Amino acid sequence: MLKFIRGKGHQPSAERLKLQKELFAFTKTTQHGFPHRPSALAWDPELKIMAIGTRNGTVKIYGRPGVEFYGQHENDCSVTQLFSLPNQGRFISLCDDNSLHLWEVNVRDGKSVLEEVKSCSLEGRLKKISTCFLQSSAEHLLIGTEGGNIYLLNVNSFKMTDTIIYQDVVMQNVPDDYRVNPGAVEAIAEHPTNPNKILIGYNRGLLVLWDNESLNADHTYVGTQQLESVCWHRKGDHFMSSHNDGSYITWTVDDPSKPKEGPITPYGPFPCKAINKLLYRTAKGGDFIIFGGGMPRANLGDRHTVTVQQGDNKHVVFDFTSRVVDFFTISDADEEYELDDPHSLVVLVEEEMVVLDLHDENFPPYRAPYLCSLHSSAITCAQHFSNIPNALWSKLVAVGEEQGKEPCSSREWPITGGLVNNDEPKAHDLLLTGHEDGTVRFWDASGVSLKALYKLSTSLLFTGEDLNEQSPIDDSEEWPPFRKVGFFDPFSDDPRLAVRKVTLCVASETLVVAGTAGQVLVMKLSTEESQTEVESTVTNIVSDRDGFVWKGHERLVLKQGAIKFAPGFRTDVVMQFHPPAAITALALHSEWGLVAAGTAHGFSFFDYVQNKTVASKCTLNPNDLTGAGGDAAMSRRKSFKKSLRESFRRLRRGRSRRMDKSPSRGDSRETGGKSPIETRSASSPVEHRSVDGTETAIDTKPIERQIEARSADDTLGSMVRCLYFAKTQIVSVAHCTATVWAGTNSGAIYVYIVILPAADKRKSTAVTTRLAKEIQLKHRAPVVAIAVVNSACHFLTDSPEVQNNRTKQPETGGCHRVVICSEEQFKVFTLPSLKPYGKFKLTAHEGARVRKIGFLEYQSRSDANYVEHCITCLTNQGDIGIFSIPDLRRQLICRCIKKEDITGISSLVYTCKGEGFYLHSSSEFQRFSLSASHVSCLKCSLELPASSRSGGMILENHDSIPKIDVENEVIEENDDLGTLNEETHVRITEHTEEKVEVKREETIMTIETTILASEVSVSED
Repeated sequence: MLKFIRGKGHQPSAERLKLQKELFAFTKTTQHGFPHRPSALAWDPELKIMAIGTRNGTVKIYGRPGVEFYGQHENDCSVTQLFSLPNQGRFISLCDDNSLHLWEVNVRDGKSVLEEVKSCSLEGRLKKISTCFLQSSAEHLLIGTEGGNIYLLNVNSFKMTDTIIYQDVVMQNVPDDYRVNPGAVEAIAEHPTNPNKILIGYNRGLLVLWDNESLNADHTYVGTQQLESVCWHRKGDHFMSSHNDGSYITWTVDDPSKPKEGPITPYGPFPCKAINKLLYRTAKGGDFIIFGGGMPRANLGDRHTVTVQQGDNKHVVFDFTSRVVDFFTISDADEEYELDDPHSLVVLVEEEMVVLDLHDENFPPYRAPYLCSLHSSAITCAQHFSNIPNALWSKLVAVGEEQGKEPCSSREWPITGGLVNNDEPKAHDLLLTGHEDGTVRFWDASGVSLKALYKLSTSLLFTGEDLNEQSPIDDSEEWPPFRKVGFFDPFSDDPRLAVRKVTLCVASETLVVAGTAGQVLVMKLSTEESQTEVESTVTNIVSDRDGFVWKGHERLVLKQGAIKFAPGFRTDVVMQFHPPAAITALALHSEWGLVAAGTAHGFSFFDYVQNKTVASKCTLNPNDLTGAGGDAAMSRRKSFKKSLRESFRRLRRGRSRRMDKSPSRGDSRETGGKSPIETRSASSPVEHRSVDGTETAIDTKPIERQIEARSADDTLGSMVRCLYFAKTQIVSVAHCTATVWAGTNSGAIYVYIVILPAADKRKSTAVTTRLAKEIQLKHRAPVVAIAVVNSACHFLTDSPEVQNNRTKQPETGGCHRVVICSEEQFKVFTLPSLKPYGKFKLTAHEGARVRKIGFLEYQSRSDANYVEHCITCLTNQGDIGIFSIPDLRRQLICRCIKKEDITGISSLVYTCKGEGFYLHSSSEFQRFSLSASHVSCLKCSLELPASSRSGGMILENHDSIPKIDVENEVIEENDDLGTLNEETHVRITEHTEEKVEVKREETIMTIETTILASEVSVSED
């Protein structure tokens, strides 16, 4: 009882609360990868920035690498179109709910942010928006509707004007066949030399050149097929239209009686799909005709293509693996230049973005510095490594450049807008992702952008019907002339190739990759091409179970003979498990030359120096010899019994809770049979910091939940969940011994002593092990993680910094303790006696279960020399908690991921410095920080001309973001800002000390803010 009171009875002191704020702070920072479900695209040719809208209502703006802005619509709507207001840092979004929204990049709280400032919508069935077009002056947005009328939106006021181009008026001079119903407005295009004239295209194929000054139709052009898009020639003497039968027509402005050329069906004569969009661009080497779609329906209708024709000689059909959303060209030519002369083509498809170099005769793609297709093959695992040595980093960069040299453009990335204010990263960080197709991708995660470094493929090691390389087919005479582009490939040659676990020792440059079919590959980095024969060792985990029958997939067959390896990681040894079940746990100790791997049937230790198995342990229950091992589905009988059992338990719990709430019950029932002291401590408030950085108190549940004892015959209990190498006091306090720990799903922990030979006899003398201890947790919960801490509460590890003499090895003297984290509670035991030191019952107190554990380091933001090592825990509710060592007191709890987001919870990976990544969607990582001192935030801005926004906020052309002077008091970084009202007064202090008044729609803005006496950083908001 005294230990209980001492451990949890009192609240943190004021000094400790202050220190917690210096150490811990939850912040969602940046997003890496490709936007999920993109639906719209826009380009600002003046600022050189691009905007992407998604079906989830997200708007993202991208400039040069490191320049990114995010915005989210309040309503759950899909973005259908985006329009840029050139040189203003503004965009207009059209959503599927018939609403329009104005977005601006403004300075808020000392940093540039994308915010929605205005919105409007059209109501009525005939006012359903079908298309929009922004005038070149950016004063009005022309809105075409399903009813055939065109409305004008004043961009500055963001209100509809009284001017309406009625369909009845436009139809006065058209043929009688089209006067009845020409259809919805399908396309609007402004004359390139006369802004008063606009080309209006209707759904049934009718085109009208409308004069806004005389309010009269100058010419009428009649097409016989449904219209899809129109495009003007630069000089304005002719234009082109594309249609739903796969044809396009060239029209002369002054001769509407017949087309100048066409209709031309590039891939006819058989029926073709629609040409959704067409661009005509003039260039020195020949004019470009670029269009999407138009493929023959019968045999190529499922292709997603963009065709590029230049002159009479160049014709390429770029074939993508996902649907084309939109595309545009980039040109450096100004308005006075007589040619468009595009140098790049940007194509947005549903799963990636491809930028093509049009100045190169082969039209090669650029290497994308961001917007990488993380999910080119589905991500199956991820791991982060910090502080990579310069030697290893240089090699990875070199082999990556060699790997991507052939098909890529040598020109600089063409999207160059914005200013990057982030400092250069002080250290190199790697993010490794394993994929379904057997590849491992290396990403530069040092800064705010995620850049691809190197790609490793494991499929070349194996042979099979699906893996045999096919000879390339000569397609020089193929028509249409297809060319595959992009990296997204959702198909896997063999599901057994999928990578399940990956680990890297950055000191010895050793990589271990484990797969779905029980294969464990040990690799070494080489900068030269090599050809070697790969050795293989089969480890039979179930050799002592005579009646075991494996009913799963077969193992992969290794290629015989010498295998050619390109510069990069070369496979030296393959360890093959039998039965070939998926690898569930993996650990590497390069100094000892050992790899530990586990499956649903047991675990094994492998000596990759001598290429032999050191020891194996089968964790299967002797009664379970069916071969399921967690890979087979639960039988219908067991499933029915389990659901029936759970139903009765819920009924009993519900009845007991109703009885507990009754005022006539005794104190013993109210406290769940516990003493008043125990109940009070269990329900004491716990410090909580929400996503926005504010602190609240959360009362834990007053009744400790009963943890149901698990059956010893649980089919999934044999699965190995974690493996851990450590040199610790397992025999006596006086000596540290090499050990390896294994934890299973049934709460069993096996501790082995590793006997290593002398260094000079390492290759000749065998490594041996013996079982030193076996621990069984009473509640039989799955063991998620194990770590050993020394007397200074530092985790024992063979970190790269230690092996490179960058930091001191944690002292191995003093009393060691082992931290065992199960799904339901944390326990600390003293070594070597294994006496309980303390525990925290997470499930019993809060009903949550542990999903991800990290043993992280948190540095104080005010004192770089002060560091605390803590347990960081993600639960199945999406909450992250930080617990101190060894007393297991909670320091922070925050809501990070929605509990419904199973993919996000299962994909989370920590960094050693208190940051983390999780899959926000299938194609993008969300980055967050739990540390107050290590926060990777975007710091970027836009350069806007002095009067770029008429009636809007004025941002001077400046090299840095201006500070905001509020009533002559400069807001410091750590001050907490109040609400920004639109009727506030603001003064922007420039380095020239000139104060510029900010106006918006003739209303003076003021800032009414309260500076709170808190030390919460602005980034926490």
